Amino acid sequence: MATLRLDYFDGRRAAAQSAEISLADGQLQVVSEAATHRYAVAAVRWPERQRHGQRQVLLPDGGVLSCAQAADWDAWARAVQLPESATVRWMQSWRHVAASLAVLVLLIAAGWRWGVPLAADATVLLMSPQTEQRLGEGALAQLDKQWLKPSALSAAEQQAISQRFAEALARTQDRLGPPPTYRLNFRAAHQAIGPNAFALPGGDIVLTDALAQLLADTPDALVGVLGHELGHLRHRHGLRQVVQAGIVGAAAGLLVGDFSALLAAAPAVLAESAYSRDFEREADEDARQLLRAAGISPRVMTVFFERAEKAHPGHAPIAIASHPASEERSRFFSE
Repeated sequence: MATLRLDYFDGRRAAAQSAEISLADGQLQVVSEAATHRYAVAAVRWPERQRHGQRQVLLPDGGVLSCAQAADWDAWARAVQLPESATVRWMQSWRHVAASLAVLVLLIAAGWRWGVPLAADATVLLMSPQTEQRLGEGALAQLDKQWLKPSALSAAEQQAISQRFAEALARTQDRLGPPPTYRLNFRAAHQAIGPNAFALPGGDIVLTDALAQLLADTPDALVGVLGHELGHLRHRHGLRQVVQAGIVGAAAGLLVGDFSALLAAAPAVLAESAYSRDFEREADEDARQLLRAAGISPRVMTVFFERAEKAHPGHAPIAIASHPASEERSRFFSE
């Protein structure tokens, strides 16, 4: 019978006792200086095999067996054929560890590609319009504090842009149905934002003075840009983007224990984060349909792409930073 000498702590005294253990008939026998104890093998918490470190056995009565020599313990465990969990066997095989890591990476990638969007869509369906509007209003208030300023456009200029867009929408209702509720907000913006427009959850569309001035002589192109942002509102892309960021943030919070940055990050997510290419193409399709239904050639959008590129050579404005390449979009609106 294979035996092993190690230290025994009985759970009542701090001092260790020398003990000898053996395994027979499904029981662990511990012979110490004071007494002999027997425990069912299934009731004992056995240590996991590792490359280094001492081995400790937790006994059901609160006692502990401690073996400082890991090699001696492993030799005894093999001799008595001590059962070993599948987890330990996997941990001791670099092939199994590599396979587990590969599976984990695939699961994370699949969750990011499909799981997060599906979860976000399901969450958006459960959110009330009032909640969505409060989120958008809060985001706009933060943007006004950080990056935006009151518009320098005259009241007449703002009225002309608003009226032209409203008239275009009125001409399309028979074919496209009523548009989603929207509020057009004019703002001056930091130079880094430049000629820009973006939609916020709840119905707010922000149009910067720089973009209005960039397309002042081509108002039909501005209708197309606003139609694109209206498409984002129709499909609730901004809300879905924030919810997706929230899901990722919640998952990160489970790891780091901090959820405080989620609400503070919402304005940045809405203004800076890239929409998915699917979101952008969906909004582009809405813009193209609106222009055609309003009797405007979608080709007018190529003016916007050309001028935006000249205004920010090599760096698209935030509003179109995540859009498909200008060449691809030009072809889309020229079809």
